[in-house]
Amino acid sequence: MVKDIVKYPTTPSVEFGTDVRLFNEELFSIIEDLKDTIIENNLDGLVGYQIGYYFNVIVIKDENGEFLELINPRVLKTEGKTIVTESTAYFPGLTAKVQRYASISLVYQDREGKQHSMKADGDLSILLQRKIDYTFGSSFINKLSKNEKKLFEKKLEYGSDIAISESCPTIFKRDYIVKAINALMIAMIILFLSSFFVSDESAKTIWNYQIYLCFGAIGLNIVYFFYAQYEGKQFTSCSSCQIGNIIGTTAISLIYLSVIMLLSYFII
Repeated sequence: MVKDIVKYPTTPSVEFGTDVRLFNEELFSIIEDLKDTIIENNLDGLVGYQIGYYFNVIVIKDENGEFLELINPRVLKTEGKTIVTESTAYFPGLTAKVQRYASISLVYQDREGKQHSMKADGDLSILLQRKIDYTFGSSFINKLSKNEKKLFEKKLEYGSDIAISESCPTIFKRDYIVKAINALMIAMIILFLSSFFVSDESAKTIWNYQIYLCFGAIGLNIVYFFYAQYEGKQFTSCSSCQIGNIIGTTAISLIYLSVIMLLSYFII
């Protein structure tokens, strides 16, 4: 049966890592629930805690779609260290850089209670370490460095995995849109001034160009307004000042554009 996945802020607890003593139908049912939930959510693995069960049971799905059942797993040996970017269903949509062991050796029991041992490295090692954390009432947030934990706590606060800057950058990509708008308005001013030195017929042609440039500038202002807000969300710590700047820049640009068009309309 597919179960709801436990998510933050529900707190992991050591009571969810109770060792299995009875290898019976209740245990088999839990294992099947883990498998069904993994398949339904397209996950690589789940531990009993993540679907609300108290037993120390982990189910992993390999690249061939086969399931590995680990009951009462215990890490015996670790080798090497590596930094990996992890995600977990417990913190949906969020990632963090975590230091893990490159490989681990562990023992576990199967559904018949028989003892097994295995060595895991690569992605499997990382996955098993993350799942075993839950059986000790922990999650990867407790493995983070001081700076990474500070960053991840901000991600939790804002519900976004976008990197959060401590301060606003001095240059945004949206600034290039503003430069393009300014270039169009300069072209409009040049056309306006040139209209004083041409014939009436040429002035009409200039007016048509003015209209095209005006629509282009208005279109770029619209693009700027929405893209600037999207870009601003990447720097949440200074978003309050950005929205005022975005509105002000757009308003000033449209005012200048209106003045140029009014002068062109009455004079050209």
